[in-house]
Amino acid sequence: MTRASDSMSDKLPDVAGAAEPVAGGALDWVGMDGIDLPVRYAGADATVLTAPARVDVAVDLADAGARGIHMSRLYVLLEQTLAAQALTPSALCSLLHALLDSHAGLSSRVRLRIEYRHLLKRPALVSANAGWKSYPVVIEASLADGRFALQVTCEVQYSSTCPASLALSRQANQQRFDEDFAGAAPSQHAVHAWLGDRGMAATPHAQRSTARVRVKLAQGFDLPVVELINAIEGALATPVQTAVKREDEQAFAVLNAENPMFCEDAARRIRGALDADKRIAGYHIRAAHHESLHAHDAVAEVSRNFPG
Repeated sequence: MTRASDSMSDKLPDVAGAAEPVAGGALDWVGMDGIDLPVRYAGADATVLTAPARVDVAVDLADAGARGIHMSRLYVLLEQTLAAQALTPSALCSLLHALLDSHAGLSSRVRLRIEYRHLLKRPALVSANAGWKSYPVVIEASLADGRFALQVTCEVQYSSTCPASLALSRQANQQRFDEDFAGAAPSQHAVHAWLGDRGMAATPHAQRSTARVRVKLAQGFDLPVVELINAIEGALATPVQTAVKREDEQAFAVLNAENPMFCEDAARRIRGALDADKRIAGYHIRAAHHESLHAHDAVAEVSRNFPG
């Protein structure tokens, strides 16, 4: 059965399809950026969640004599697919094939970029509380010459205590101890009381920091978004918290004292976690410490088998 809109479209002029281009020639990429669409993704407990996303899509214009592509075809396929199927490698590969098939004779390759925030519920360190955290995620997929490629980018926030500041603070505390107990042999009770009153002559500075990790996925695996986030947070040991009580805050302070790190240390920790994951064929890591001592950031980057 032919819909009224289909018959109406047949009667409307198609300038892009009928008119000759003012200046002919193939184009590398033509498409749309910043499309607002819902996407479905797997949560931590195998549930499927829906999130708003920004989507970019493009195909090449290989036909040098064609004026343009059919953007409406791309949009309809994206809208119909992303709202109905969870993001998986197989679903994305099928979508790319469909996008390319919609431009048979015009295009030979296609690329897709999906940006959304992945929501995860995180338990507190000690108490029974829990809270939600959203992680920026970007999924990039492409199909060219029959080859499917997939990359995932995520951002994780964590706390970084400066090792240099920690050492200087400890020295200041030692100096105060020497001044307060010069020539004395204090009892355990006296030292205990001193630690609770004057024992902190200085405290090390720490700052909220951001790890941005981009990975190239090996063939044959599902999208390891949650596992990737967990691996990064596990390697760093001090991810930012959500709902906390005093016991959680104290536990977080202990973690910071046990895990002082420069940005170089953070990048190396993440690298160690990714090198052990066979699903990851390549990566680029950027650890940025948004300094509380300085007005600038301290940044370290490292990559393996990843295009510049």
